[in-house]
Amino acid sequence: MARGRRRDRSRGGGTGLKARKVKGLDPDGPLDANLRRIVAVRVAELHSFGKAVLDPSDVEALHDMRIAAKRVRYVLELGEPVLGPDAGRGAKRARSLQDVLGEIHDCDEGIPRVLALIDRLREEDVAAVRDSADPTASDLDPAALRRARNRRKYAGLESLVSYMRARRAVLYAEFLRTWAKFERAKLGARLDGTGR
Repeated sequence: MARGRRRDRSRGGGTGLKARKVKGLDPDGPLDANLRRIVAVRVAELHSFGKAVLDPSDVEALHDMRIAAKRVRYVLELGEPVLGPDAGRGAKRARSLQDVLGEIHDCDEGIPRVLALIDRLREEDVAAVRDSADPTASDLDPAALRRARNRRKYAGLESLVSYMRARRAVLYAEFLRTWAKFERAKLGARLDGTGR
């Protein structure tokens, strides 16, 4: 799988996802009002990835959305005693989203590593087979293949890559279902008092 382009989603430069600033917090104001404001910003940040993550090859958007889901989850877990049971349900939904995106991220990180290992093993075998040839030979004897010590590892590693790609496709389909449920729950509206 090709790595997605790294776009500046941080809204503040840099390569990572920088959390949006929460404006209008009142340190002397009621805790629930401040929490609702924080939740609204974190949920809006999460929803800002809605279109980008519909492209399964946008690896960075999926990873950044996982970070945003984690932020939503944590603020809801901490705020549940003040915000009530909707916050607890929202935290569980955010965790489901974070979990499936984390599994996708593991595939996105693992596939290139296994492919790099395959390339390294092949290069080692090319060097070993080449070095087994007589320097004056006009061709290479097929028996030199025995010098390729890694030749049996390729099939297993290629199978692993196939499994990881298939698993990622299944996980991405599950992510789309989880994301649709999250959007239907209208978490932000339920917690900021604008809707049920």
